[in-house]
Amino acid sequence: MNEPTATVARRPRAFVRVQGPDAADFLERMVSNEVAGLETGGSRDALLLTPKARVIAPLRVLRRAETDFLLLTEPELGPVVREQLLRARFAAKVEIEPEEHASYVLLGAGAGIPSEDYGVPAVEVLDAPEPAGARVLAPAELELLRIRAGTPAFGAEIDDRVLPAEAGLVERAVSLDKGCFPGQEPIARLHYRGHANRALRVLELDTTDPPAYDAEIQLEGKAVGRITSAQRDNGKVLALAYVRVEVPDDAELTVDAVPAHLH
Repeated sequence: MNEPTATVARRPRAFVRVQGPDAADFLERMVSNEVAGLETGGSRDALLLTPKARVIAPLRVLRRAETDFLLLTEPELGPVVREQLLRARFAAKVEIEPEEHASYVLLGAGAGIPSEDYGVPAVEVLDAPEPAGARVLAPAELELLRIRAGTPAFGAEIDDRVLPAEAGLVERAVSLDKGCFPGQEPIARLHYRGHANRALRVLELDTTDPPAYDAEIQLEGKAVGRITSAQRDNGKVLALAYVRVEVPDDAELTVDAVPAHLH
């Protein structure tokens, strides 16, 4: 009996090494999540933020050794991450340098860096050949998995207009109990004293034509949100959108006069 064929997807990345005696303490002060306590081989989502809690870069932090961390980020953000960390290094004994790695996403169980981006078990695999005979997902298929899972992407759902709480990033990439880091105060203030006015939601549209980025979502003729990502899905369109939190789950919405429903 033949073994099931593995499924992989290409996902470009940039990699930044943070290494040295002060690497753990330095990263603990710089990123939004608790990383100093990671075991060797462990990883965690985190954010590099401005003091006003705007996202500079989403990160996956991998601890390779006691004093050696690898930061995974979006391809265009590698130089940005390195420069931001170098500016804040001061007297910390740490090297911050780019690295080159070959990587892919393996959907299903396997050895690698766990990923929660696609709503199914998945790992990111570094510097290893793809499984023989593996099925390679088209970019549109991987994008559809991301949208279904409600995972925000930099440049679409994540930009300088968006707070981490609105994108659902506090739950997965922020520690509210650790020490200070850039952006901590506004994140904590919103979490403990208020709430975000809008939230990232999955929308189903009764069309096969994906709407444009930032297309307006309306409820009874009033703007209540905007589209950020959209992909065809079996005769309809699934989209990610920022929607005002007071909009009920069963609301009859429209996007460019097309009926839409919260998923």
